[in-house]
Amino acid sequence: MHWRRPPLQHPLTPVFAHAVESLCTALTPSSKRNYNIVVRHFLVYLGAEYPQVTHIEQLRRDPHILGWRASLRAQIPPLATTTCIGRLFALRTILNELAWTSQLPQLAHLLRREDIPRTPHTLPRPLTAEQDQILEQEFLRRNDLGGNVFLLLRHTGMRIGECADMSFDCLCSVGPDQWAIHVPLGKLKTERMVPVDAFTSTLVQRLRFFRSLDPLPPDGRLIARPGSKVAIVVQLRDYLHLVCHSLGLSTRILPHQFRHSYATEMLRSGVSFPVLMKLLGHVDPEMTMRYVDVTLTDLEREFQMARAKPRHLAPQPKSSSPQLQTGFNGLIDSFQASQHALELFRRSLPNGDRRNRLDRLANRLTKILAEIRKIQTT
Repeated sequence: MHWRRPPLQHPLTPVFAHAVESLCTALTPSSKRNYNIVVRHFLVYLGAEYPQVTHIEQLRRDPHILGWRASLRAQIPPLATTTCIGRLFALRTILNELAWTSQLPQLAHLLRREDIPRTPHTLPRPLTAEQDQILEQEFLRRNDLGGNVFLLLRHTGMRIGECADMSFDCLCSVGPDQWAIHVPLGKLKTERMVPVDAFTSTLVQRLRFFRSLDPLPPDGRLIARPGSKVAIVVQLRDYLHLVCHSLGLSTRILPHQFRHSYATEMLRSGVSFPVLMKLLGHVDPEMTMRYVDVTLTDLEREFQMARAKPRHLAPQPKSSSPQLQTGFNGLIDSFQASQHALELFRRSLPNGDRRNRLDRLANRLTKILAEIRKIQTT
């Protein structure tokens, strides 16, 4: 049985409810639910601490808004920083809406941007190489529904909620021995196609087999839902928890860490950053950077590659013809070869006077080349 909370008894409830309805016209039901949670929390606080406030014109920054903000930070157990930030943003948005609809501009200044703490900068959380290997071997050994789901998450970078929404015919052939998985609309309301290899396409075939054995009637989804979407996600999380416990791994490993591992692996394999954004379904580069684990080893590798194969402006000399060219073309090729050799040697030197002098010589070679080309054209 589901127990409903009694309606909130506060004189400002209709005003705030109207503002939420206006804000959520084009938003999802979950967004509306979050706004209503914040409104209820704020008005319960206001009714308990300042019962004399019965009209919206009576609201003041201090003590009403700042007092509620302090109550958020003083909760026991304490709220997560991201939850606190979300509630403050929501109330600020509602107050801005009320300032517009009620023609009370002072409401927009009750909660300021500087009142909201910064979002904590968390490091990426990919699985360690050992955790990744142990879990993959265990999932392959079990070869059950949960194991194949988590293998699919690891090799596609999907969110667990997206996987729960996958359609039965999500696997698409895009060429001879080439496949892609259609990932449905996810958290950011974007859908995408993720290229996969033969192993990953086999995972989808296994999940189709498990779906065919399920007694629930076909509903077009790849994973059967005995209840709601939330129920199947909770069931999968519990499965991962039990697997980690049986292997002696940290039981705090989360499904989302498989997505972090996928992103880091793709970048290390040479996938460009814009393509990685598409694979993850991101629209903001900053969001993608949160997923990528750039270690000191990665930095050292990139640095050494840059030293060995510098991407400088001077083009490499032409080597397609075994015969040396004569005339102006041969002269130009010779200077370009000199530029290339000089630049490679200059970059191998530490910062200092010799490197700076060679840099000036390289600039002179560039000017000489420009003059030779002018002579050639005239």
